[in-house]
Amino acid sequence: MQKILIIFGTRPEAIKFAPLIKELETSHVYEPIVCSTGQHREMLDQVLNFFSINTDFDLELMTKNQSLLELTANASIKINSIIQETTPDLIFVQGDTTTAFIGALAGFYNKIPVAHLEAGLRSFNLSSPFPEEGNRKLIGTIATYHFTPTEKASQNLKEEKINQNIFQVGNTVIDALLLTLQTIKKNGLAQKFEEKHQLLKQFDKHILITAHRRESFGAPFEELCNTIKKLAEQNPTIIFTFPVHLNPIVQEIVYGTLNNIENIQLIAPLDYPELVWMMSQSYLIITDSGGIQEEAPTLGKPLIVIRDVTERTEGIEAGTALLTGTNEKQITDAFNNLINDSDFYSKMATSQNPYGDGNSSQLIHNTLQKQLPKS
Repeated sequence: MQKILIIFGTRPEAIKFAPLIKELETSHVYEPIVCSTGQHREMLDQVLNFFSINTDFDLELMTKNQSLLELTANASIKINSIIQETTPDLIFVQGDTTTAFIGALAGFYNKIPVAHLEAGLRSFNLSSPFPEEGNRKLIGTIATYHFTPTEKASQNLKEEKINQNIFQVGNTVIDALLLTLQTIKKNGLAQKFEEKHQLLKQFDKHILITAHRRESFGAPFEELCNTIKKLAEQNPTIIFTFPVHLNPIVQEIVYGTLNNIENIQLIAPLDYPELVWMMSQSYLIITDSGGIQEEAPTLGKPLIVIRDVTERTEGIEAGTALLTGTNEKQITDAFNNLINDSDFYSKMATSQNPYGDGNSSQLIHNTLQKQLPKS
């Protein structure tokens, strides 16, 4: 059997790899070897437990106040040692994290083919998101196989003179989302979540908010929180739920601005199945998350994207999302249009998800069988 070393370190990577790992576990051709760097320790473990994924290697890379350079150096050494031990036929990385970049670089240095899941995303701004835009461009340069979610992502690579082994397969996050919805229903988790969040029933509508991107820190993040406060005060029959990221910068501003407001509930970060359920119960979502930009259209939930630029422009073009940045007027206008104009809301809620239909993992498996040299 051919060995495929799958390297990830954050919760989004694990979510998007989970359905592919489950798919490859059914294969009689490939042996998936799972390596976690542990960039998101607690949140990562929740995802692995939920999807019943066992790691073969856990590098436990994170240390207190570690810089990106220190993380990069430590990851390089430890991932290289795993490659030497396992001698894989292929290395799979996902997205744009430091883990993904170093996993690809280590594969390149060891002359092992690298497959990039979710290839071709571009914001065309190296500063936003940082360092993700740089990471994904660097991975694209050295990867052998490029699994893109959309035609636009494929075209981005071709414009960078990357013309070989580009395969448009959709995004595996939709596979993960649909699998999670099935599990929530089958395991009775929905009832558990409803009992936990009974407060939602006391309001007419529910708005979910997620925000944590470092490029918004400072005045933009303060403007965002002040805008949410005003929206809550202007709409007392609507409840705003904000799972607050553990980053101390986020915590300080959010709790300093939004605490003790009757129709704003500030809660701890949610594990993945509970977050999916919370999205499904929302009227609309205000977010700077890349993954939620991909997931929400499948749930029929319009998005207000609080970023100045997004590498997921397909959702904007398809009409599933509005790009506002953290600007008070733009957020307020988008929010009021969605709340007050039912036709506008319905058009966004019923727009087709441009990121796929939930068959990405199977497409990738089939492509590997055609493309990977037989050992």
